Amino acid sequence: MNLSAFSSISALSPLDGRYASRVAALRPLLSEFGLMHRRVQVEVEWFIALSDAGFAEFKPLTGASRGLLRGLVTRFSEADAQAIKDIEKTTNHDVKAVEYWLKSRFENSPELKAAGEFVHFACTSEDINNTSHGLMLKAARADVLLPTIDRITAKLTAMAHAMAATPMLARTHGQTASPTTIGKEIANVVARLRNARSRIADVKLLAKMNGAVGNYNAHLSAWPDFDWEAFSQRVIEQQLGLSFNPYTIQIEPHDYMAELFDAVTRLNTILIDWSRDVWSYVSLGYFKQRTIAGEIGSSTMPHKVNPIDFENAEGNFGLANALLTHLSQKLPISRMQRDLTDSTVLRNMGVAIGYAVLGYESLLKGLDKLEVNEAKLAEDLDGAWEVLAEPIQTVMRRFALPNPYERLKELTRGKAITAEGVREFINGLEIPEAEKARLLAMTPGSYVGKAAELAKRI
Repeated sequence: MNLSAFSSISALSPLDGRYASRVAALRPLLSEFGLMHRRVQVEVEWFIALSDAGFAEFKPLTGASRGLLRGLVTRFSEADAQAIKDIEKTTNHDVKAVEYWLKSRFENSPELKAAGEFVHFACTSEDINNTSHGLMLKAARADVLLPTIDRITAKLTAMAHAMAATPMLARTHGQTASPTTIGKEIANVVARLRNARSRIADVKLLAKMNGAVGNYNAHLSAWPDFDWEAFSQRVIEQQLGLSFNPYTIQIEPHDYMAELFDAVTRLNTILIDWSRDVWSYVSLGYFKQRTIAGEIGSSTMPHKVNPIDFENAEGNFGLANALLTHLSQKLPISRMQRDLTDSTVLRNMGVAIGYAVLGYESLLKGLDKLEVNEAKLAEDLDGAWEVLAEPIQTVMRRFALPNPYERLKELTRGKAITAEGVREFINGLEIPEAEKARLLAMTPGSYVGKAAELAKRI
């Protein structure tokens, strides 16, 4: 068997194989290509900022040189990434390979070639890496993660409004309980998602550019009177659009990453909960799934239309959360001023977020197939008159009738209750006739409280 040539079929990860097209938007952002691209961006912006710092030895760059440098970022290609990889074969150091590649682009520019030693000036590799990782996460969050979450929230909001008044028998502990509406149950999920989304969006992405152990040692050896801390903050915040962390060791301590990954994990957990509920509602017959021509549900049972999209979503959210949890627990830990255990783990950010995005896409696909089975909903409600024990005994309490809970318990607990039986009980109550008429008009399908109002309001 010869699988030496890489293809999607021989990919070790299904994210680059079976599911490659569904996470394609993440690939240029969180891959090794994406990391190289951001490293080039950081090196370029640091270099340009140094030229503007007022040093006699490094005059401000001309507009042509700035255009050439930033063009290396905007036009960065797979060929450029491969060229850096080729240099790394010699250096065995990925960041140094970027520095050498960048300097090699200066050959036809005397101005840039003369200033070449200011590339990576006073930087440790982690000054470049941590800012690059911040930029990668910034783009992935803004361009893929939040927009995909917003698509789910918008879809569920539309469903909540459309099904706001569709009554459904609730099931607490799996047993029949006070009715709700489908729209209200979906609105609950929307409210949770909006809170979780805000936590993801609000995490500040931190970065540092302060040298080998975070003290600007090399910087001050060259220009001891220059305000390197303020300079670094300007580069990070104004040129790169990240938030400055003034206190670090050699690495930015990754606490913000843990916060971000924990926030994504919490949102994924909400969607695991929802995926399982939808699976259960499909099993109960409350939802039907639209069939797709040519699609097969079982190799032996032709009738089956399985809730596979919700099962796929649940499985992929589980994988995402396992990886995100490891990232959040491991990354803030570094022996003394630096160890390399974070380096290989950070290369899996795209894998963790990729599984989350795959889960989101599976969930959206499944939601698009759902149809309400109103006949089944009505049948279940009509077979659960015992749920009216709650409003009846509550009204009895209002009018101080003796032992209301115990009397309803005796009537309903573990027994099959009919509409006639409930109405007979109500007719025997010594309560005002208007209240009696209101209870007699009540059905399991109408006993939904403010569910429709709450669903429409979300």
